[in-house]
Amino acid sequence: MKRALFVLALTMSTISWAQLSFLDQASTIGVGYSFGINSFHGGGVSFVDFDQDGKDDLTFATESTEKIHFFRNDGVVFTKISLPGIDQSTESKQLLWVDYDNDGDLDFFVTSTNGPNKLYQNDGSLSFTDVTSSSGLFTEDLNTFGACFGDIDKDGDLDLFITNRGITVEQRNYLYRNDNGTFVDITVAAGINISPEQSFCAAFFDYDNDGDQDIYVANDKFTNQNRFYKNNNDGTFDDVSTASGTDISIDAMSTTIGDYNNDGWFDMYITNTPNGNVLFKNNGDGTFTDVATSSGTIFSSTAWGAVFLDADLDSSLDLYVSGSMDGSNMSFLSSAFYHNNGSNVFSIPTGIGFDSEGNSSYSNAIGDFNNDGAPDIAVMNENANYYVWENQSVHNNNWIKIKLEGITGNKDGVGNRIEITANGKTQYRYTLCGEGYLGQNSMSEFVGVGTATIIDEIKIIWNHSGQTETITNIPVNQGITIQEGNGVLRTSEEHKVDFNVYPNPSSTGVFNIRMNESAIIKQLRVYDVSGRLLLSEDKVTEMNTIDLNRLRSGVYFAKITVGTASSTIKLIRN
Repeated sequence: MKRALFVLALTMSTISWAQLSFLDQASTIGVGYSFGINSFHGGGVSFVDFDQDGKDDLTFATESTEKIHFFRNDGVVFTKISLPGIDQSTESKQLLWVDYDNDGDLDFFVTSTNGPNKLYQNDGSLSFTDVTSSSGLFTEDLNTFGACFGDIDKDGDLDLFITNRGITVEQRNYLYRNDNGTFVDITVAAGINISPEQSFCAAFFDYDNDGDQDIYVANDKFTNQNRFYKNNNDGTFDDVSTASGTDISIDAMSTTIGDYNNDGWFDMYITNTPNGNVLFKNNGDGTFTDVATSSGTIFSSTAWGAVFLDADLDSSLDLYVSGSMDGSNMSFLSSAFYHNNGSNVFSIPTGIGFDSEGNSSYSNAIGDFNNDGAPDIAVMNENANYYVWENQSVHNNNWIKIKLEGITGNKDGVGNRIEITANGKTQYRYTLCGEGYLGQNSMSEFVGVGTATIIDEIKIIWNHSGQTETITNIPVNQGITIQEGNGVLRTSEEHKVDFNVYPNPSSTGVFNIRMNESAIIKQLRVYDVSGRLLLSEDKVTEMNTIDLNRLRSGVYFAKITVGTASSTIKLIRN
Protein backbone atom coordinates (compact mmCIF):
# COMPACT_ATOMS: atom_id res chain seq x y z
CA MET A 1 0.00 0.00 0.00
CA LYS A 2 1.32 3.48 -0.83
CA ARG A 3 2.71 5.69 1.89
CA ALA A 4 0.15 8.44 2.17
CA LEU A 5 1.38 11.94 1.35
CA PHE A 6 -1.15 13.49 3.71
CA VAL A 7 0.95 12.33 6.66
CA LEU A 8 3.23 15.27 5.92
CA ALA A 9 0.45 17.66 6.79
CA LEU A 10 0.12 16.04 10.17
CA THR A 11 3.81 16.25 10.97
CA MET A 12 3.86 19.98 10.25
CA SER A 13 1.83 20.55 13.39
CA THR A 14 3.70 22.16 16.27
CA ILE A 15 1.21 20.84 18.78
CA SER A 16 2.61 18.21 21.12
CA TRP A 17 -0.03 15.74 22.23
CA ALA A 18 -0.62 12.05 22.60
CA GLN A 19 -3.27 9.61 23.69
CA LEU A 20 -1.56 6.48 24.92
CA SER A 21 -3.62 3.40 24.25
CA PHE A 22 -2.94 -0.36 24.33
CA LEU A 23 -5.33 -3.22 23.61
CA ASP A 24 -4.71 -6.90 24.30
CA GLN A 25 -5.13 -8.56 20.89
CA ALA A 26 -3.74 -12.02 21.71
CA SER A 27 -6.98 -13.89 21.05
CA THR A 28 -7.93 -11.74 18.07
CA ILE A 29 -4.67 -12.39 16.23
CA GLY A 30 -4.52 -16.09 17.04
CA VAL A 31 -2.08 -16.07 19.93
CA GLY A 32 -4.58 -16.58 22.75
CA TYR A 33 -3.84 -19.90 24.41
CA SER A 34 -5.78 -21.28 27.36
CA PHE A 35 -3.06 -23.70 28.48
CA GLY A 36 -1.00 -21.11 30.34
CA ILE A 37 2.34 -21.96 31.88
CA ASN A 38 2.72 -23.40 35.35
CA SER A 39 6.45 -22.93 35.55
CA PHE A 40 8.75 -21.92 38.41
CA HIS A 41 9.35 -18.19 38.03
CA GLY A 42 7.73 -18.18 34.58
CA GLY A 43 9.21 -18.62 31.14
CA GLY A 44 10.60 -16.54 28.32
CA VAL A 45 9.20 -14.81 25.26
CA SER A 46 10.85 -13.82 21.96
CA PHE A 47 9.33 -11.25 19.57
CA VAL A 48 11.76 -12.00 16.73
CA ASP A 49 11.03 -12.56 13.02
CA PHE A 50 12.32 -16.13 13.00
CA ASP A 51 11.40 -16.88 9.36
CA GLN A 52 12.92 -13.55 8.20
CA ASP A 53 9.95 -12.51 6.07
CA GLY A 54 9.80 -8.98 7.47
CA LYS A 55 7.08 -9.66 10.07
CA ASP A 56 7.87 -10.13 13.75
CA ASP A 57 6.88 -13.61 14.98
CA LEU A 58 6.34 -14.82 18.56
CA THR A 59 7.92 -17.67 20.52
CA PHE A 60 6.76 -18.61 24.04
CA ALA A 61 8.41 -20.91 26.58
CA THR A 62 6.42 -23.74 28.13
CA GLU A 63 6.41 -26.02 31.15
CA SER A 64 7.56 -29.64 31.17
CA THR A 65 6.06 -32.04 28.58
CA GLU A 66 4.65 -29.13 26.55
CA LYS A 67 6.45 -28.28 23.31
CA ILE A 68 7.63 -24.70 22.79
CA HIS A 69 4.99 -22.49 21.15
CA PHE A 70 6.00 -20.99 17.80
CA PHE A 71 3.57 -18.46 16.33
CA ARG A 72 4.29 -17.41 12.73
CA ASN A 73 3.06 -13.96 11.74
CA ASP A 74 1.10 -14.40 8.51
CA GLY A 75 0.31 -10.71 8.23
CA VAL A 76 -1.03 -9.63 11.63
CA VAL A 77 -2.86 -12.94 12.17
CA PHE A 78 -0.61 -15.65 13.65
CA THR A 79 -0.51 -19.40 13.04
CA LYS A 80 0.82 -21.82 15.64
CA ILE A 81 3.37 -24.07 13.90
CA SER A 82 5.85 -26.82 14.63
CA LEU A 83 9.46 -26.55 13.55
CA PRO A 84 11.05 -29.85 12.46
CA GLY A 85 13.92 -30.92 14.68
CA ILE A 86 13.00 -28.80 17.71
CA ASP A 87 11.67 -31.32 20.20
CA GLN A 88 12.24 -29.45 23.46
CA SER A 89 9.81 -30.79 26.06
CA THR A 90 11.52 -29.82 29.32
CA GLU A 91 10.66 -26.66 31.24
CA SER A 92 12.01 -23.94 28.95
CA LYS A 93 13.19 -20.52 30.04
CA GLN A 94 15.21 -18.19 27.76
CA LEU A 95 14.42 -18.41 24.04
CA LEU A 96 16.90 -16.83 21.65
CA TRP A 97 16.89 -16.67 17.87
CA VAL A 98 20.50 -16.09 16.83
CA ASP A 99 22.73 -16.70 13.81
CA TYR A 100 25.57 -18.20 15.83
CA ASP A 101 27.27 -19.70 12.73
CA ASN A 102 26.94 -16.58 10.54
CA ASP A 103 25.35 -18.44 7.62
CA GLY A 104 22.49 -15.98 7.15
CA ASP A 105 19.63 -17.83 8.87
CA LEU A 106 18.50 -17.82 12.48
CA ASP A 107 19.38 -20.72 14.75
CA PHE A 108 17.62 -21.34 18.07
CA PHE A 109 18.97 -21.54 21.61
CA VAL A 110 16.76 -22.50 24.56
CA THR A 111 17.59 -22.87 28.25
CA SER A 112 15.92 -25.21 30.73
CA THR A 113 15.67 -25.64 34.50
CA ASN A 114 14.95 -29.37 34.52
CA GLY A 115 16.87 -30.63 31.54
CA PRO A 116 19.75 -29.71 29.24
CA ASN A 117 19.91 -26.47 27.30
CA LYS A 118 19.67 -26.95 23.55
CA LEU A 119 21.27 -25.28 20.52
CA TYR A 120 19.43 -26.03 17.28
CA GLN A 121 21.10 -25.27 13.95
CA ASN A 122 18.86 -24.03 11.13
CA ASP A 123 19.47 -25.73 7.77
CA GLY A 124 18.13 -22.63 6.00
CA SER A 125 14.54 -23.81 5.58
CA LEU A 126 13.37 -23.77 9.22
CA SER A 127 14.37 -27.38 9.76
CA PHE A 128 16.70 -27.86 12.70
CA THR A 129 19.41 -30.17 14.05
CA ASP A 130 20.42 -30.44 17.72
CA VAL A 131 24.10 -29.43 17.81
CA THR A 132 24.43 -28.79 21.55
CA SER A 133 27.04 -31.42 22.22
CA SER A 134 28.99 -31.08 18.97
CA SER A 135 29.19 -27.30 19.42
CA GLY A 136 31.00 -27.66 22.76
CA LEU A 137 28.26 -26.47 25.13
CA PHE A 138 27.59 -28.30 28.40
CA THR A 139 24.75 -30.82 28.27
CA GLU A 140 24.08 -31.31 32.00
CA ASP A 141 20.96 -30.04 33.77
CA LEU A 142 22.39 -27.06 35.66
CA ASN A 143 19.16 -25.14 36.41
CA THR A 144 19.73 -22.57 33.69
CA PHE A 145 17.53 -19.50 33.47
CA GLY A 146 19.13 -16.81 31.31
CA ALA A 147 21.48 -16.55 28.36
CA CYS A 148 22.73 -13.76 26.13
CA PHE A 149 24.95 -13.47 23.06
CA GLY A 150 27.57 -10.84 22.25
CA ASP A 151 30.93 -10.46 20.52
CA ILE A 152 33.44 -9.98 23.34
CA ASP A 153 36.57 -10.47 21.21
CA LYS A 154 35.43 -8.62 18.06
CA ASP A 155 36.12 -11.59 15.83
CA GLY A 156 32.78 -11.35 14.05
CA ASP A 157 30.93 -14.23 15.68
CA LEU A 158 28.71 -14.28 18.76
CA ASP A 159 29.95 -15.50 22.12
CA LEU A 160 27.63 -16.78 24.85
CA PHE A 161 27.07 -16.12 28.54
CA ILE A 162 24.86 -18.63 30.43
CA THR A 163 23.42 -17.88 33.87
CA ASN A 164 22.58 -20.74 36.22
CA ARG A 165 20.48 -20.27 39.34
CA GLY A 166 21.65 -23.32 41.29
CA ILE A 167 23.76 -23.49 44.44
CA THR A 168 26.12 -26.39 43.69
CA VAL A 169 29.65 -25.92 42.38
CA GLU A 170 28.67 -27.04 38.89
CA GLN A 171 25.86 -24.49 38.73
CA ARG A 172 28.17 -21.53 38.24
CA ASN A 173 27.87 -19.21 35.25
CA TYR A 174 29.59 -19.98 31.95
CA LEU A 175 31.26 -17.68 29.41
CA TYR A 176 31.84 -19.34 26.05
CA ARG A 177 33.99 -17.95 23.23
CA ASN A 178 32.63 -18.78 19.78
CA ASP A 179 35.40 -20.05 17.50
CA ASN A 180 33.72 -20.32 14.10
CA GLY A 181 30.71 -22.18 15.44
CA THR A 182 32.45 -24.13 18.20
CA PHE A 183 32.12 -22.87 21.76
CA VAL A 184 35.06 -22.88 24.16
CA ASP A 185 34.58 -22.42 27.92
CA ILE A 186 36.76 -19.46 28.91
CA THR A 187 35.04 -18.62 32.21
CA VAL A 188 38.09 -19.11 34.40
CA ALA A 189 40.61 -17.66 31.96
CA ALA A 190 38.43 -14.57 31.45
CA GLY A 191 38.22 -13.82 35.17
CA ILE A 192 34.52 -14.53 35.64
CA ASN A 193 33.54 -15.62 39.15
CA ILE A 194 33.10 -19.41 39.31
CA SER A 195 31.15 -19.61 42.55
CA PRO A 196 27.41 -20.30 42.12
CA GLU A 197 25.49 -17.06 42.72
CA GLN A 198 21.90 -17.99 41.79
CA SER A 199 22.08 -15.88 38.65
CA PHE A 200 18.90 -15.11 36.74
CA CYS A 201 20.06 -13.09 33.72
CA ALA A 202 22.94 -11.20 32.17
CA ALA A 203 23.46 -8.64 29.41
CA PHE A 204 26.33 -7.74 27.10
CA PHE A 205 26.63 -3.98 26.53
CA ASP A 206 29.23 -1.24 26.35
CA TYR A 207 28.75 0.74 29.57
CA ASP A 208 31.91 2.87 29.27
CA ASN A 209 31.72 3.63 25.52
CA ASP A 210 35.18 2.23 24.84
CA GLY A 211 34.02 0.04 21.96
CA ASP A 212 33.92 -3.40 23.56
CA GLN A 213 31.21 -5.39 25.28
CA ASP A 214 31.04 -5.62 29.05
CA ILE A 215 28.80 -7.97 31.08
CA TYR A 216 26.30 -7.24 33.84
CA VAL A 217 24.81 -10.15 35.83
CA ALA A 218 21.64 -10.08 37.95
CA ASN A 219 21.90 -12.41 40.97
CA ASP A 220 19.06 -13.57 43.19
CA LYS A 221 18.99 -13.36 47.02
CA PHE A 222 20.57 -10.91 49.44
CA THR A 223 23.57 -13.17 49.92
CA ASN A 224 24.66 -12.64 46.32
CA GLN A 225 25.74 -9.27 44.96
CA ASN A 226 25.23 -8.40 41.32
CA ARG A 227 28.35 -8.61 39.19
CA PHE A 228 29.72 -6.15 36.64
CA TYR A 229 32.59 -7.24 34.39
CA LYS A 230 34.60 -4.73 32.40
CA ASN A 231 36.05 -6.04 29.15
CA ASN A 232 39.81 -5.48 28.95
CA ASN A 233 39.81 -6.25 25.21
CA ASP A 234 42.40 -8.99 25.70
CA GLY A 235 40.15 -11.93 26.56
CA THR A 236 39.91 -11.01 30.24
CA PHE A 237 37.50 -9.04 32.40
CA ASP A 238 37.88 -7.00 35.58
CA ASP A 239 35.19 -7.14 38.25
CA VAL A 240 34.10 -3.49 38.61
CA SER A 241 30.95 -4.21 40.62
CA THR A 242 32.05 -2.22 43.65
CA ALA A 243 33.93 0.49 41.77
CA SER A 244 30.91 1.18 39.56
CA GLY A 245 28.44 1.25 42.45
CA THR A 246 26.35 -1.55 40.96
CA ASP A 247 27.19 -4.27 43.50
CA ILE A 248 23.69 -4.35 44.93
CA SER A 249 22.48 -7.39 46.90
CA ILE A 250 18.77 -7.78 46.21
CA ASP A 251 16.43 -10.31 44.62
CA ALA A 252 17.60 -9.15 41.20
CA MET A 253 15.75 -10.56 38.19
CA SER A 254 16.24 -8.47 35.05
CA THR A 255 19.03 -6.71 33.19
CA THR A 256 17.18 -4.14 31.10
CA ILE A 257 19.41 -1.80 29.08
CA GLY A 258 18.52 1.56 27.52
CA ASP A 259 19.49 5.23 27.44
CA TYR A 260 16.39 6.65 29.11
CA ASN A 261 17.81 10.18 29.42
CA ASN A 262 19.40 10.44 25.93
CA ASP A 263 22.84 11.40 27.21
CA GLY A 264 24.75 8.81 25.21
CA TRP A 265 25.52 6.55 28.21
CA PHE A 266 23.50 3.36 28.58
CA ASP A 267 21.56 2.88 31.80
CA MET A 268 20.25 -0.27 33.54
CA TYR A 269 16.92 -1.16 35.13
CA ILE A 270 17.03 -4.04 37.64
CA THR A 271 13.81 -5.57 38.94
CA ASN A 272 13.31 -6.72 42.52
CA THR A 273 10.79 -7.78 45.18
CA PRO A 274 8.66 -5.13 47.01
CA ASN A 275 11.84 -3.62 48.45
CA GLY A 276 11.97 -1.68 45.19
CA ASN A 277 13.45 -1.84 41.71
CA VAL A 278 16.69 -0.09 40.77
CA LEU A 279 17.23 2.36 37.91
CA PHE A 280 20.97 2.78 37.50
CA LYS A 281 21.74 6.07 35.75
CA ASN A 282 25.08 5.86 33.98
CA ASN A 283 27.13 8.84 35.15
CA GLY A 284 29.56 8.58 32.22
CA ASP A 285 32.60 8.20 34.48
CA GLY A 286 32.41 4.46 35.15
CA THR A 287 29.92 4.82 37.98
CA PHE A 288 26.14 4.52 38.31
CA THR A 289 23.57 6.15 40.59
CA ASP A 290 20.25 4.57 41.58
CA VAL A 291 17.51 7.05 40.61
CA ALA A 292 14.49 4.73 40.83
CA THR A 293 12.88 6.78 43.60
CA SER A 294 13.49 10.23 42.12
CA SER A 295 12.47 9.08 38.63
CA GLY A 296 9.26 7.43 39.89
CA THR A 297 10.10 3.91 38.66
CA ILE A 298 10.65 2.04 41.93
CA PHE A 299 7.54 -0.21 41.44
CA SER A 300 7.57 -1.61 45.03
CA SER A 301 5.95 -4.90 44.10
CA THR A 302 7.33 -8.23 42.88
CA ALA A 303 8.75 -7.32 39.49
CA TRP A 304 10.26 -9.57 36.81
CA GLY A 305 10.52 -8.57 33.17
CA ALA A 306 11.05 -4.97 32.09
CA VAL A 307 11.58 -3.25 28.76
CA PHE A 308 12.30 0.28 27.57
CA LEU A 309 10.16 1.51 24.67
CA ASP A 310 9.02 4.81 23.22
CA ALA A 311 5.28 4.11 23.18
CA ASP A 312 4.14 7.50 21.89
CA LEU A 313 7.19 8.03 19.65
CA ASP A 314 7.97 11.38 21.27
CA SER A 315 11.74 10.62 21.44
CA SER A 316 11.71 9.77 25.18
CA LEU A 317 11.95 6.16 26.34
CA ASP A 318 9.10 4.87 28.49
CA LEU A 319 9.24 1.71 30.61
CA TYR A 320 6.98 -1.33 30.99
CA VAL A 321 7.35 -3.68 33.97
CA SER A 322 5.73 -7.09 34.50
CA GLY A 323 5.02 -8.43 37.98
CA SER A 324 3.93 -11.70 39.55
CA MET A 325 1.32 -10.13 41.83
CA ASP A 326 -2.09 -10.88 40.32
CA GLY A 327 -3.87 -7.69 41.37
CA SER A 328 -5.85 -9.28 44.22
CA ASN A 329 -3.92 -7.15 46.70
CA MET A 330 -4.38 -3.53 45.67
CA SER A 331 -1.26 -2.53 47.62
CA PHE A 332 0.95 -4.27 45.07
CA LEU A 333 1.13 -3.56 41.36
CA SER A 334 0.65 -6.47 38.98
CA SER A 335 2.37 -4.46 36.24
CA ALA A 336 3.18 -0.87 35.41
CA PHE A 337 3.57 1.29 32.33
CA TYR A 338 5.78 4.25 33.18
CA HIS A 339 5.48 7.23 30.86
CA ASN A 340 8.55 9.46 30.48
CA ASN A 341 7.43 13.08 30.57
CA GLY A 342 10.43 14.19 28.52
CA SER A 343 12.35 15.35 31.57
CA ASN A 344 13.20 11.78 32.65
CA VAL A 345 10.56 11.71 35.37
CA PHE A 346 8.03 8.90 34.98
CA SER A 347 4.39 8.51 35.93
CA ILE A 348 1.80 5.74 35.57
CA PRO A 349 -1.06 6.98 33.36
CA THR A 350 -4.47 5.41 33.86
CA GLY A 351 -7.09 4.52 31.30
CA ILE A 352 -4.65 3.48 28.57
CA GLY A 353 -5.56 -0.22 28.53
CA PHE A 354 -3.32 -1.79 31.15
CA ASP A 355 -5.80 -1.22 33.99
CA SER A 356 -7.38 -4.60 33.23
CA GLU A 357 -4.15 -6.52 33.83
CA GLY A 358 -4.55 -8.96 36.70
CA ASN A 359 -2.36 -11.96 35.99
CA SER A 360 0.93 -13.13 37.37
CA SER A 361 3.36 -12.13 34.62
CA TYR A 362 7.06 -12.71 34.17
CA SER A 363 8.88 -12.04 30.90
CA ASN A 364 8.02 -9.51 28.20
CA ALA A 365 9.40 -8.32 24.88
CA ILE A 366 8.63 -5.68 22.27
CA GLY A 367 8.04 -6.08 18.54
CA ASP A 368 5.83 -4.67 15.79
CA PHE A 369 3.40 -7.39 14.75
CA ASN A 370 1.37 -5.17 12.41
CA ASN A 371 4.29 -3.19 10.94
CA ASP A 372 2.83 0.22 11.81
CA GLY A 373 6.04 1.46 13.44
CA ALA A 374 4.64 1.52 16.98
CA PRO A 375 6.19 -0.99 19.41
CA ASP A 376 3.78 -3.61 20.73
CA ILE A 377 4.36 -5.67 23.90
CA ALA A 378 4.13 -9.44 24.33
CA VAL A 379 3.86 -10.79 27.88
CA MET A 380 4.23 -14.29 29.30
CA ASN A 381 1.58 -14.93 31.96
CA GLU A 382 1.38 -17.77 34.44
CA ASN A 383 -1.71 -20.01 34.22
CA ALA A 384 -3.44 -17.58 31.85
CA ASN A 385 -3.52 -16.50 28.22
CA TYR A 386 -0.60 -14.56 26.86
CA TYR A 387 -0.91 -10.81 26.44
CA VAL A 388 -0.10 -9.19 23.12
CA TRP A 389 -0.63 -5.50 23.74
CA GLU A 390 -1.18 -3.68 20.46
CA ASN A 391 0.06 -0.11 20.61
CA GLN A 392 -2.94 1.93 19.43
CA SER A 393 -1.65 5.27 20.72
CA VAL A 394 -2.77 8.33 18.78
CA HIS A 395 -0.34 11.20 18.30
CA ASN A 396 1.30 13.40 15.70
CA ASN A 397 4.76 11.83 16.01
CA ASN A 398 6.95 10.05 13.46
CA TRP A 399 9.40 7.16 13.70
CA ILE A 400 12.06 5.00 12.11
CA LYS A 401 12.77 1.27 12.51
CA ILE A 402 16.41 0.26 12.12
CA LYS A 403 17.77 -3.24 11.59
CA LEU A 404 21.50 -3.90 11.32
CA GLU A 405 23.21 -6.57 9.26
CA GLY A 406 26.88 -7.40 9.65
CA ILE A 407 29.31 -8.34 6.90
CA THR A 408 32.63 -8.90 8.64
CA GLY A 409 30.83 -8.55 11.96
CA ASN A 410 28.08 -10.90 13.14
CA LYS A 411 25.14 -11.18 10.74
CA ASP A 412 22.57 -10.24 13.41
CA GLY A 413 24.19 -6.86 14.00
CA VAL A 414 24.40 -7.53 17.75
CA GLY A 415 26.58 -5.35 19.96
CA ASN A 416 26.52 -2.16 17.91
CA ARG A 417 25.78 1.43 18.88
CA ILE A 418 23.28 3.52 16.92
CA GLU A 419 22.99 7.32 17.16
CA ILE A 420 19.91 8.93 15.63
CA THR A 421 19.68 12.72 15.21
CA ALA A 422 16.49 14.55 14.21
CA ASN A 423 15.41 18.14 14.86
CA GLY A 424 18.68 18.72 16.72
CA LYS A 425 18.05 15.92 19.24
CA THR A 426 20.19 12.76 19.38
CA GLN A 427 19.01 9.42 20.70
CA TYR A 428 20.99 6.24 21.29
CA ARG A 429 20.24 2.55 20.87
CA TYR A 430 22.32 -0.57 21.51
CA THR A 431 21.62 -3.89 19.81
CA LEU A 432 21.21 -6.83 22.20
CA CYS A 433 20.48 -10.56 22.03
CA GLY A 434 18.92 -11.61 25.34
CA GLU A 435 17.52 -8.79 27.45
CA GLY A 436 15.29 -8.00 30.40
CA TYR A 437 14.13 -11.11 32.21
CA LEU A 438 14.16 -14.06 29.78
CA GLY A 439 13.15 -11.77 26.92
CA GLN A 440 14.24 -11.15 23.35
CA ASN A 441 13.05 -8.03 21.58
CA SER A 442 12.56 -7.56 17.86
CA MET A 443 15.77 -7.31 15.85
CA SER A 444 14.62 -3.88 14.71
CA GLU A 445 15.31 -0.87 16.89
CA PHE A 446 12.26 1.39 17.33
CA VAL A 447 12.99 5.10 17.43
CA GLY A 448 10.39 7.84 17.81
CA VAL A 449 11.47 11.21 16.44
CA GLY A 450 8.57 13.43 17.49
CA THR A 451 7.35 15.79 14.78
CA ALA A 452 10.57 15.60 12.72
CA THR A 453 9.85 14.80 9.07
CA ILE A 454 13.45 13.99 8.13
CA ILE A 455 16.08 12.22 10.19
CA ASP A 456 19.22 14.30 9.82
CA GLU A 457 21.67 11.53 10.57
CA ILE A 458 21.95 7.90 11.61
CA LYS A 459 25.42 6.92 12.82
CA ILE A 460 26.44 3.30 13.41
CA ILE A 461 29.53 2.44 15.43
CA TRP A 462 30.27 -1.16 14.42
CA ASN A 463 31.59 -3.16 17.38
CA HIS A 464 33.59 -5.62 15.26
CA SER A 465 35.70 -3.10 13.37
CA GLY A 466 35.31 0.09 15.37
CA GLN A 467 34.35 1.82 12.12
CA THR A 468 31.74 4.56 12.06
CA GLU A 469 29.16 4.63 9.28
CA THR A 470 26.96 7.69 8.77
CA ILE A 471 23.77 8.00 6.71
CA THR A 472 22.01 11.33 6.25
CA ASN A 473 18.61 12.71 5.30
CA ILE A 474 16.50 9.62 5.90
CA PRO A 475 12.70 9.88 5.45
CA VAL A 476 10.63 9.02 8.51
CA ASN A 477 7.94 6.36 8.96
CA GLN A 478 9.73 3.44 7.36
CA GLY A 479 11.78 0.42 8.30
CA ILE A 480 15.35 0.30 7.03
CA THR A 481 18.06 -2.35 7.05
CA ILE A 482 21.60 -1.00 7.24
CA GLN A 483 24.31 -3.37 6.06
CA GLU A 484 27.79 -2.94 7.46
CA GLY A 485 29.84 -0.78 5.09
CA ASN A 486 27.06 -0.53 2.48
CA GLY A 487 24.56 1.87 4.04
CA VAL A 488 20.84 1.30 3.61
CA LEU A 489 20.44 -2.15 2.09
CA ARG A 490 16.65 -2.06 1.86
CA THR A 491 13.58 -0.24 3.09
CA SER A 492 10.13 -1.53 3.90
CA GLU A 493 6.79 0.14 3.34
CA GLU A 494 5.00 0.06 6.67
CA HIS A 495 1.24 0.03 7.01
CA LYS A 496 -0.35 3.37 6.06
CA VAL A 497 -3.76 4.34 4.75
CA ASP A 498 -3.95 6.36 1.53
CA PHE A 499 -6.84 8.89 1.44
CA ASN A 500 -7.72 12.52 0.82
CA VAL A 501 -9.48 14.99 3.14
CA TYR A 502 -11.42 18.01 1.90
CA PRO A 503 -12.06 20.74 2.72
CA ASN A 504 -9.38 21.07 5.39
CA PRO A 505 -9.61 23.57 7.07
CA SER A 506 -13.41 23.42 7.15
CA SER A 507 -15.59 26.37 8.07
CA THR A 508 -18.68 24.17 8.53
CA GLY A 509 -16.99 21.42 10.50
CA VAL A 510 -17.86 18.85 7.85
CA PHE A 511 -14.92 16.95 6.33
CA ASN A 512 -15.15 14.59 3.37
CA ILE A 513 -12.87 11.56 3.38
CA ARG A 514 -12.22 9.93 0.02
CA MET A 515 -10.49 6.57 0.13
CA ASN A 516 -8.04 5.63 -2.61
CA GLU A 517 -7.76 2.18 -4.21
CA SER A 518 -11.42 1.36 -3.34
CA ALA A 519 -10.51 0.90 0.32
CA ILE A 520 -13.19 0.61 2.96
CA ILE A 521 -12.86 2.21 6.38
CA LYS A 522 -13.04 -0.24 9.26
CA GLN A 523 -12.95 2.29 12.08
CA LEU A 524 -12.86 6.05 12.54
CA ARG A 525 -11.85 7.79 15.75
CA VAL A 526 -11.60 11.54 16.39
CA TYR A 527 -9.61 13.07 19.26
CA ASP A 528 -8.99 16.56 20.57
CA VAL A 529 -5.47 17.91 21.10
CA SER A 530 -5.37 16.50 24.64
CA GLY A 531 -6.02 13.01 23.28
CA ARG A 532 -9.63 12.79 24.52
CA LEU A 533 -11.80 10.53 22.35
CA LEU A 534 -14.70 12.50 20.85
CA LEU A 535 -16.07 10.22 18.15
CA SER A 536 -15.83 6.50 17.36
CA GLU A 537 -17.64 4.99 14.37
CA ASP A 538 -17.50 2.06 12.00
CA LYS A 539 -17.69 3.00 8.31
CA VAL A 540 -18.44 0.83 5.30
CA THR A 541 -18.47 3.18 2.30
CA GLU A 542 -15.76 4.55 0.07
CA MET A 543 -16.94 8.16 0.55
CA ASN A 544 -17.09 9.15 4.21
CA THR A 545 -18.04 12.29 6.05
CA ILE A 546 -16.78 13.42 9.44
CA ASP A 547 -19.22 15.89 10.94
CA LEU A 548 -17.67 18.10 13.64
CA ASN A 549 -20.14 20.99 13.26
CA ARG A 550 -21.17 20.69 16.91
CA LEU A 551 -17.61 21.23 18.07
CA ARG A 552 -16.01 24.58 18.58
CA SER A 553 -13.26 25.90 16.31
CA GLY A 554 -9.92 24.24 16.86
CA VAL A 555 -7.57 21.42 15.95
CA TYR A 556 -8.65 17.77 16.03
CA PHE A 557 -7.10 14.47 14.95
CA ALA A 558 -8.79 11.66 13.04
CA LYS A 559 -7.41 8.11 13.15
CA ILE A 560 -8.64 5.98 10.24
CA THR A 561 -8.24 2.20 10.16
CA VAL A 562 -8.50 0.12 6.99
CA GLY A 563 -7.98 -3.59 7.55
CA THR A 564 -4.89 -3.80 9.76
CA ALA A 565 -3.46 -0.44 8.67
CA SER A 566 -4.14 2.93 10.26
CA SER A 567 -3.09 6.55 9.84
CA THR A 568 -3.82 9.81 11.61
CA ILE A 569 -4.49 13.26 10.12
CA LYS A 570 -4.96 16.71 11.60
CA LEU A 571 -8.36 18.35 11.06
CA ILE A 572 -8.81 22.12 11.40
CA ARG A 573 -12.30 23.35 12.30
CA ASN A 574 -12.51 27.10 11.57
